[in-house]
Amino acid sequence: MTYFIDFIFRWAHVLSGMMWVGLLYFFNFIQGEYLKEATAEAKSDVLSKLAPRALWWFRWAAVATFATGVYLFGSLGAGINQYIAIGALMGTIMFLNVWLIIWPKQKIVCGIKEGDIPAAAATALLASRTNTVFSAPMLFGMLASKHGSFSATAGGMQPVSFTDVGFVIAVLIVLALEANAIFGKLSHMAGIRGALHMSIALTAVIYLLIHFL
Repeated sequence: MTYFIDFIFRWAHVLSGMMWVGLLYFFNFIQGEYLKEATAEAKSDVLSKLAPRALWWFRWAAVATFATGVYLFGSLGAGINQYIAIGALMGTIMFLNVWLIIWPKQKIVCGIKEGDIPAAAATALLASRTNTVFSAPMLFGMLASKHGSFSATAGGMQPVSFTDVGFVIAVLIVLALEANAIFGKLSHMAGIRGALHMSIALTAVIYLLIHFL
C-alpha cells in the first residue's frame, strides 16, 4: 500500500510539474516574445484576459508540485543524496519565486492591483528568467538521483553532506543566482537564448562539481 501511495504522489508530482514548467516556458518563450511585437490593443487584451488565467494555473501548479515534492522528499529518509538535495533546493526556490515575487508583481502588470508597472514587470521578468535557468538543472538533479551510472542506486553517489566541496560550491552558486534574482539585474538573462544557455551551462557545472569534487 505504501508503494502505491508513493507512486500516486510521484505521478501527481510529475503531472503538476509538467504544467508548472510548461507554463513557465510559455510565459518566457512565447507570451513574453509576443508582447514585444503586439499592438497596444492586443497587449492589453493579453494582460487583462489571457495572462491572469494562465497565472492562476501557473501558481497553483507550483503549489501542487511543491506539496507532492515535500512528501516524496520526506519519504526518502536516509536515501537523500546530493543530486536530489540540489534539485529540491532549486525547486523550492522556484516555488518561492512564483509566490513571493512573480505573482505579486504580475498582479500589478495585469492591472489587478495598483503599482509601478515598469518596475514590477522588470522584477517579475528577472525572477521568471531565473526560474527558467533553474529548470534544467533542477530536473537533472531529480532524475540523476535515481538513474545513471553516477546515481546513488548505481553506487556512485554518496548521501548528502555539507562537507563535500563540490556540493557546497553548487549550493553557493544556486544561492548566488537567487540573490541576483532578488537584488540584481537581468544582464545576460535579458534574452531567452541567454537564459537557456545559462540553464544548460548550470546543469553541466553542477554535475561536474558534485560528481568530480
